[in-house]
Formats: sequence, structure tokens, C-alpha cells
Amino acid sequence: MATIDLHLHSNYSSDGEFSPTELVALCLQSGLTYAAIADHNSVRAVAEALQAADGTSLSIIPAIEMDVCFGDLVLHLLGYGINHHAAIFSEIEQDVRRQEQESSVVLMHLVHQLGFDFDDDFVGRLAVDGVVTGEMMAEAALHFDSQGKNPLLNPYRNGGNRSDNPYANFYWDYCAKGKPAHVPIDYVTLGEGIEIIRANHGVPVLAHPGQQVKENAQRMERLIKEGLDGLEVYSSYHNREQISFYKQAAREHDLLLTCGSDFHGKTKPGILIGGTDCEEQEIIIIEKLLEKISQ
Repeated sequence: MATIDLHLHSNYSSDGEFSPTELVALCLQSGLTYAAIADHNSVRAVAEALQAADGTSLSIIPAIEMDVCFGDLVLHLLGYGINHHAAIFSEIEQDVRRQEQESSVVLMHLVHQLGFDFDDDFVGRLAVDGVVTGEMMAEAALHFDSQGKNPLLNPYRNGGNRSDNPYANFYWDYCAKGKPAHVPIDYVTLGEGIEIIRANHGVPVLAHPGQQVKENAQRMERLIKEGLDGLEVYSSYHNREQISFYKQAAREHDLLLTCGSDFHGKTKPGILIGGTDCEEQEIIIIEKLLEKISQ
């Protein structure tokens, strides 16, 4: 039985906890046979992960998760089987990191204005390459308000209705596109992202569409026409109705179905490696993906 998780993050993602080597060890402990470390706009984890997995029962699929824009949406585009040595991926990472570094000061100011206090030095210690994220803001605010005086933080404390993944939920509530502390970044378009992935021998798959597409059939049609090869149907974020919707969309358009947890570590403690129910389709999923990669 192939046990898979095709959406994992290492600490080369600013919100990831574990190094690629540590992540490989965790995958092996979880009994995975196939895994993809798909860091945000970065492929730096791939070489280390491949080396760490060499000679083990775990196969690593080179991957990336690119932020892309489509109209008023910011989407996450997975690229599987890419040539991770291609210079374009380093260029994308450097460009996005520069913008995120510049926006970090603005983000901190906006979160302060919304009524959240935190220690700037504490945030600085959490920052990765000078990049501050909404998840770090949440961790810093909860750490600063350890006595529970700020009611705005109650949903993210133990027992709160957003406490399953408190840091990530804080990001979605306050820092995501359309939210009051959002700081825009200039990403490539969905079409450009698909073209980049395909030009470097990869397979473009839309990550956790339920978070952005919201089962909008017309929007889904437009996204598919951009040239997607697959949908991440089985995701930690999808309920049964969403799985059914995206499964049907994938089958109607002869697209790949993939399965991934979006594991990060402490940023999303409610998400476990290999914890996504793939409806016992793991073997079919991995065989079809590997076949597509090899074309």
C-alpha cells in the first residue's frame, strides 16, 4: 500500500518548522512511501530531502508551491516533478522574499493597529531571512498576552473556536487577501506559473482549491482553462462536500487528483503528516502523477 503526502513544508518556507532532513525522518516515522516537500516559492529543500531519503523506503518528488494571482484571487500552485536546478525558481524566491522583507514592517504596524500587542524583539527572533508572517504575529501576540487579557485573542487560545490551527487561522482572519492587515505582494499570474512549471518538466496542480475557489463552478472552469493538470482534491482543509465537488470537476476535465496535508509543524498543529484521507486512492494517485511527470 502506497502511503503518500504530496504537500509538505520545510523550514525553507517562512512558516515551516522542520529542516528537510528532519522532515524526511518524520515522513519515515509516519510510514510514508512517497512525499513531496513543496515549499512556498522555493525549491531549496529538494536536494537535501533527496539526499536524506536516499537508501530509505521513502521516495521524494521534487516540488514547489508557488503563489500566483488570478484576477482578485491569490492562489497556491503546486508544481510536481520540476527540474529543481532551474534558475527561474531561485529568481522567483529572491523576488518574493525581497517584497516580503519590505512588507514586514507594514504588516507589523497594521496588526498593532488592529489591537494586538507584542514584543518586536520576539517577532525578530521568529523572522526568517527578515520576513515576518501573520502566523508569527499570532505567536508573538499570544506570547505577549500570556495572562489572557486581550479578548481579541480568545478564539486562538486553547478551547477557542479557532484554536485547532491558531497561528494559521489568525493569518486567514487578519492577514490574507481582503483582510484588514493584508499587505499585497506582486506575484506571477496563474498562467505564468503554469507555463514556468511546464517549461521545467513539471506538472501544475491547484492546491487546496476549497480555500479560495469556494466551489464556484464558473470560476473553477476558468481556472482549469488556464492549463491545470490536476487538483488537490484530498486536502486537510476540505470537507466531504468539497471533496465531492473537486473530484467531479477533476474527472469531468480528465485532471489528476492529488492528496496532501499541507503540513507545516507548529504553525498548523492540527495538521499531521500523512493525515489526509485519500479514500484509499493512494496507489492510483501516485501512479497517475508519476506517469504524468515522466511524459
